[in-house]
Amino acid sequence: MDSPIQVKSEVGRLKRVLLHRPGQELENLMPEYLSRQLFEDIPYLVHAREEHDRFAETLRECGVQVDYLLDLTAEAVHETGVKARIVDDFVAEAGISARGAEDAVRAYLLEMPVPQMLAAMVRGVRKNELGKRERRHLVDYIDDAYPFYVDPMPNLYFTRDPFFMVGGGVCISSMANRVRARETLFGSYLFAFHPVYRNTPVWHQRSDPFPIEGGDVLVLSDKVIAAGISQRTNPNAVEELADRLIDGETGIERVLAIDIPKVRSYMHLDTVMTMVDRNKFTIHPSILPRLKVFSLVKKNGKISVEPERHKLADVFREALQQDRVDMIECGGGSAIDAAREQWNDGTNTLAVAPGEVIAFSRNYVTNGILRDHGVRVHEIPSAELSRGRGGPRCMSMPLWRE
Repeated sequence: MDSPIQVKSEVGRLKRVLLHRPGQELENLMPEYLSRQLFEDIPYLVHAREEHDRFAETLRECGVQVDYLLDLTAEAVHETGVKARIVDDFVAEAGISARGAEDAVRAYLLEMPVPQMLAAMVRGVRKNELGKRERRHLVDYIDDAYPFYVDPMPNLYFTRDPFFMVGGGVCISSMANRVRARETLFGSYLFAFHPVYRNTPVWHQRSDPFPIEGGDVLVLSDKVIAAGISQRTNPNAVEELADRLIDGETGIERVLAIDIPKVRSYMHLDTVMTMVDRNKFTIHPSILPRLKVFSLVKKNGKISVEPERHKLADVFREALQQDRVDMIECGGGSAIDAAREQWNDGTNTLAVAPGEVIAFSRNYVTNGILRDHGVRVHEIPSAELSRGRGGPRCMSMPLWRE
């Protein structure tokens, strides 16, 4: 059976993509708990949605079919018996500290129609939604000031991370932070039960012990992927993924493991580098001297790891079989512009075709440099979306590329 997934490139013409439109989960962010949710600011939901809708419309104008994660998950959950099952899994992983509140949260979710139930899972469950609860246990007094039974999932509009596609299969991420782990439930149910996607091969499971996230994986070609070793992706996970992918069925022959600094501003590989054409990449210039690259291939049925001695551009040129590879520096020659625009995801572009990308309008210096290199740039507004620390690639999960 043919797979409903095809992603053998970062830049092949994009035909179908998965998004999540920001919802009430952003309204459940609170200043004192931002670090708990991996946020540094609170986007204004009204404008964030307007910006996200413009993103989706730009994709459609480029000929891309836009699907939404919760819509596809709702179609999957309509299967007999699965609604109760996903609620049970969700409650089990929600980290509810109030003893006895699990049953109340479960009942609250189950009484809703599936689409509203999924939206409630994402926005979180406030304590006042379930009415006043009698204090019976010590934890009821200690945790009483915390306003949620279930935390929101404000990071979900970054659909790149909870699962990612390689070739004709999917990897359900094992997330580095517990607060994001529940996001992968939607992907696991989508690819287990959706009538279109349930037979998709799975290369990595959410229960795998070492963390890996989609922002760290770039599908450079039908034979080579790059995987970041970052703040959120462990080298053991990269090696295990390479072992699964390089087996003759996927077509992948080589994994380039790229070690980047383990800091918040470089949280994933795609926050410092993205592919914009068959032989062109955006890159944050200050990262280049700090990168270490390793080539993973299979020899005699086992993964072999070899440090790369050449510059990154030369490694990519050889791996992609190109005459040359251009590394287009974010912010150009200005250290100030480069730092500011990398912070605002100037390197995080989404290719909709070779040499054609979507980028945040606020990164005008980098966008101008991309145009100077022959890249067509579709700019989208980003004053609110960028507060979540992710760009167009972070906010999208390609399902099919030519």
